[in-house]
Amino acid sequence: MNLPIPFAELCQITRQAGEKTLAWWKQPLEVIDKPDHSPVTAADLAAHVLITEALQALTPGIPVLSEEAADVPLSERLNWQRFWLVDPLDGTKEFIAGTDEFTVNIALIEDGEVVLGVVGVPAKNVVYWGGRGLGAWRQRGNDPAQPILARDAGTPLTVVASRRHTSPEQEAMMARLEATQPVNRVNVGSSLKFCLVAEGAADLYPRFGPTSQWDTAAAQAVVEGAGGLVIGLDGQRFSYPPRETWLNPFFIALGNMPPALLAELLG
Repeated sequence: MNLPIPFAELCQITRQAGEKTLAWWKQPLEVIDKPDHSPVTAADLAAHVLITEALQALTPGIPVLSEEAADVPLSERLNWQRFWLVDPLDGTKEFIAGTDEFTVNIALIEDGEVVLGVVGVPAKNVVYWGGRGLGAWRQRGNDPAQPILARDAGTPLTVVASRRHTSPEQEAMMARLEATQPVNRVNVGSSLKFCLVAEGAADLYPRFGPTSQWDTAAAQAVVEGAGGLVIGLDGQRFSYPPRETWLNPFFIALGNMPPALLAELLG
């Protein structure tokens, strides 16, 4: 990657976008259903505008692809060597419900792979950032940034899952695990699930259900920077090739996992 790593600027943009969302948090707000039946609010749109304008100013030559402006034809995206992939407010349902489990996600994609990412947690005043081979960090408020590391698999195995989504495939995988060892399930919303793996608070985040590329890329970079993995069910590094759909295949985010246990996870 020839681009200088602008983590300080990206963290500042992420914090500013998070502050925008907090103006609507726990307040009455209009919720609009998008064509895919996912919700969008004024908070999503305000963060989208701020991030898009800030990234265009920071890196004028790099396109910005946001969940709230994702109608870019594949024919155009095929010409992008690199682009910013943004979810201005991940976990909109959690935001609407008044929980603190929503995030702001900014990732840089290059040649179909995530290079670096920043995840902000506005209601907790926390920012995570990192990338494969770059390291990973967490900063709470104005405290000094702390390096974070994924951990060795523990006993019981702590599995973090979506608060709102599961699937027969995911439950079958959980049943296989629970048949062989103690398992502690933790339900969390948004890309925070990845961050728990990255900071060593959880061992595993399996997702055998729908996600979109902007839901995962930034937090994948944090996990990888912390020494963890995000892999598809083929065991290969999770990637972001240009395609017609923004939907991801199934994946698993994990820390340091024994090969036998990893084989069990992949079925």
